[in-house]
Amino acid sequence: MKPVNQKAWLLILPVVVCVAFSAILPLMTVVNYSVQDIISPERRVFVGTEWFKAVMRDEELLDALVRQIGFSLAVLLVEIPLGIALALSMPAKGWKASAVLVIVAISLLIPWNVVGTIWQIYGRTDIGLLGAALARLGIDYSYTGSATDAWLTVLVMDVWHWTPLVALLCYAGLRAIPDAYYQAARIDGASKFAVFRFIQLPKMRGVLMIAVLLRFMDSFMIYTEPFVLTGGGPGNATTFLSQYLTQKAVGQFDLGPAAAFSLIYFLIILLLCFILYNWMQRVGTADKTEAGHA
Repeated sequence: MKPVNQKAWLLILPVVVCVAFSAILPLMTVVNYSVQDIISPERRVFVGTEWFKAVMRDEELLDALVRQIGFSLAVLLVEIPLGIALALSMPAKGWKASAVLVIVAISLLIPWNVVGTIWQIYGRTDIGLLGAALARLGIDYSYTGSATDAWLTVLVMDVWHWTPLVALLCYAGLRAIPDAYYQAARIDGASKFAVFRFIQLPKMRGVLMIAVLLRFMDSFMIYTEPFVLTGGGPGNATTFLSQYLTQKAVGQFDLGPAAAFSLIYFLIILLLCFILYNWMQRVGTADKTEAGHA
């Protein structure tokens, strides 16, 4: 029997060390804080699951969770179809393709706090292009005074910032489709919708899954943009889970409840991503079965 060379494990040792310091050790620290009442740096009392029970009874947390899920679903419903449409309309070859790729990717290069500042100015009715234009049209718009306007502004801001990522992923998936598929579709007289339905969309399933998971996780952790734009207001209209957690941990210095909430937050993201992943896998399998019968 040929001996197995175990030296290959040394190649992944740097990665293991980096993950241990960047993820595992902080996570263990959070778990430690979540079961203790930290009275002072010298005094700590073990409370078990008390903080978890308290967090789950927090009505403000439940409200923030509902707002967060609604926002993340709205992001997916808008950005995924819009990104697919943008990718389909982009040129496939030549200098135009390179120019469009650079232009589309520009918003992705802007830092999150700068994005919030841009839209904070953009939405003002006195000096902002959007706010002034809506005021000229007679539309009563105020992202600082109306909860609906604030929520929609944060949504539009996220769509503007991150739809290019979905478009670039879909564009890469489209470019990976061999020309033979399109030639066969032309011979069969397939319509543009049929080409999209049975060739492009199934071939993009892998990149679409990545796009959905990335955008869901990122939107579920959104913090900087709404914090800069609205500060979580008006009221709690744009106070999402990450900002609520920050208020607990930094604003009120409740490390125990904040640590318990962090673990619940992590498990919620993990569970929802697992559900999304399995749903997309089933959709893809169903599409393949339907195409095979056709």
